[in-house]
Amino acid sequence: MALDAPIKFTVLKVRNESGRSRRLSATGYVEWVLGDLRSKTGMHVITEIDPESGALFARNPYNTEFAGRVAFFDVDDATRTVTGDRREFLGRNGTLRSPEAMTRARLSGRVGASLDPCAAIQVPFDLADGQEREIVFMLGTGQDASDAINRINRFRGSAAARG
Repeated sequence: MALDAPIKFTVLKVRNESGRSRRLSATGYVEWVLGDLRSKTGMHVITEIDPESGALFARNPYNTEFAGRVAFFDVDDATRTVTGDRREFLGRNGTLRSPEAMTRARLSGRVGASLDPCAAIQVPFDLADGQEREIVFMLGTGQDASDAINRINRFRGSAAARG
C-alpha cells in the first residue's frame, strides 16, 4: 500500500529454475464495484484505456457520492494486453478458478459501457534459465482522470511498491 495515496500494489516475482527458457505470462484481474454492491452498480460502470499511460480506467457516473472519481488498474510493463469485459475474460460459463482468457495468447482490448465490467491485464514475457523477473500491478483511485494519471506516473514501478 502507498502510505499517502489510495493505491494497492501486487508484486509478482518469478524465477526460472527449469533448466530451459520459458515463455510465460502474468495476469492481473479486478472486478469493479464502484459502489455498494456489484449487482447494483455493474451496469453503470464504464471502462476505458487511458491513452497516455495504458492503464485501465473505470468510472461510475451514477454514484452520487463519487461520480467524478476514476479507479485504475495498471502494470509496470508496456508489453500488455487488456480487457474491460468480464465475460470475455471468464468465458461463457467460465469461473475465476479457470478463466477462458488463460487459454488465449492475448486479450482483446475491449472496453466501454454496457459490459460486465472488470479490469484484466496480461503481460507476456520470456525468462531464460536462472533469470528472475518482477512485475508490479497497481490498483488505485484518483479524484478525476488527471489525478489518476498523476498517481500512475508517480507510483509506477517496483521502487514505489517497496517504498
